[in-house]
Amino acid sequence: MSDLAFGLDTFGDVPEDDSGALVSHAEAIRQVVTEATLADELGVDAITLGEHHRPDYAISTPETVLAGIACRTSRIRLGSGVTVLSSDDPVRVFQRFATLDAISSGRAEVILGRGSFTESFPLFGYDLADYEVLFEEKLELFVQLLDEKPVTWAGTVRAPLEHADVYPKTDSGRLTTWVGVGGSPQSVIRTARHGLPLMLAVIGGAPARFTPLIELYQRATDRLGTTAWPVGMHSPGFIADTDDEAKQLHYPRYKVLHDRIGALRGWPPLRREDYAAEVEHGSMYVGSPEAVARKIARSVRTLGVGRFDMIYTGGSQPMSARLRSVELYGSKVIPMVRDILAETA
Repeated sequence: MSDLAFGLDTFGDVPEDDSGALVSHAEAIRQVVTEATLADELGVDAITLGEHHRPDYAISTPETVLAGIACRTSRIRLGSGVTVLSSDDPVRVFQRFATLDAISSGRAEVILGRGSFTESFPLFGYDLADYEVLFEEKLELFVQLLDEKPVTWAGTVRAPLEHADVYPKTDSGRLTTWVGVGGSPQSVIRTARHGLPLMLAVIGGAPARFTPLIELYQRATDRLGTTAWPVGMHSPGFIADTDDEAKQLHYPRYKVLHDRIGALRGWPPLRREDYAAEVEHGSMYVGSPEAVARKIARSVRTLGVGRFDMIYTGGSQPMSARLRSVELYGSKVIPMVRDILAETA
């Protein structure tokens, strides 16, 4: 799998400084730019930034931060993970990412999704009762915009367009666009219908349980006559020099975040034994470079994906430890995964 791509993913979690104090949102954003710059230097293929509107996370406009990263990097691909299309305007999303594509000389990509949180809906004046139709109609419009030709479109969630030309155009003529899916077969089929690449959020349980969704995507594209692009996956993880150090840095802070969100969603508090089981057998890639590389290689082989993105922040892990995690991912984990897969090919 020489063409296997590796990325890093973050929501801009607010980290601690070396004294253990949480930094400001502004400092958290600057830290992400620093981490992405290091990832670019180390040869990581992509950096994706998620959109959130919560105090835990600093990034609410991924493309703005990505534009800053573009000016300090030369090769890494710059994407959102995800852009919540349901509570945004497709025309403006296209314009912003086409602008990012220009600034970065063609390195922009957008991953569209419905989002795992719903704060953006009341914030921007959308009704959650329209959750499905908002994404369905806006995705249809966005797909038309990707052709970069005048668009005529009518729906129920925004004003119609009549032969509307949208600017700027991209140099390549098409903006790289994925759809992020958390596990819904209907979402997989919709992605296939539009002929777009699929990015799976494999964030819990054994990765093998997502095999039927990948097979569904491949069958659906075949029947619909669209392209079956290599599937991507992203999963949480954290890397340190040893397994124990990685778990000590990650677990207590991840538990705080998990339990805070869980209190809103009805989850029980995270237990250490459940966390350990997820690291050992599930979709949590936490440990030394060797342990994480072996686990990524297993997942890539099992699912046959063409891209693996690690969500390298999951709580308030210190900035210095986060930077070390990025360094180990780029300098050690990625080469190890490639070697493992080459040996077993």
